[in-house]
Amino acid sequence: MTEVTRVPILPIKKGSLPKLWLGVAAAALAGAGLAWAAVPEGVRVEQIAAGTGGSPAIDDVVLVNYVGKLKDGTVFDQAQGAPLPLGQMIPGFAEGLTKAQKGGKYRIDIPSDKGYGAEEKRNPQTGEVAIPANSDLVFEVELLDFISNADFQQMQQMRQAMEQASRQGQGGQGGAPAPLPLPGQPEQ
Repeated sequence: MTEVTRVPILPIKKGSLPKLWLGVAAAALAGAGLAWAAVPEGVRVEQIAAGTGGSPAIDDVVLVNYVGKLKDGTVFDQAQGAPLPLGQMIPGFAEGLTKAQKGGKYRIDIPSDKGYGAEEKRNPQTGEVAIPANSDLVFEVELLDFISNADFQQMQQMRQAMEQASRQGQGGQGGAPAPLPLPGQPEQ
């Protein structure tokens, strides 16, 4: 016959159980806080002036005024009335604008992993580094308007056809108008 050794369990002191549960809760909260800190920060969109109407989709072309800056305030790019296909922009810029409304002004903070990441960008005119690797970016954007990419492509084709017809000078049928005569010159 086998003998079983019994170990007596001491009773818990009065008031110890709530302390034990508080310790377990504190450990769980600390673990959750560490896990939250390890998650990379996402794109933040701050509304400066409210817009109205809808928001663009990722496959739309937006018409915007913008200033792009590094976190230290250094301007690396800016444009007025620029048509930009969102699907061809850096992920953070596109994500931020899909949260914007037409006519609104916004500040979009983009972490480096949703910008250019480890890739540095150089100024095409000077060759100097404009955006260092792993840079967080800040864009101040005014969303003027947006249209579908298909409509934008159709407008581009029509514009190109009109320019081509103008260059070919089709005898007044869609070509460039004849120049006006200078004062004192006979008309042609």
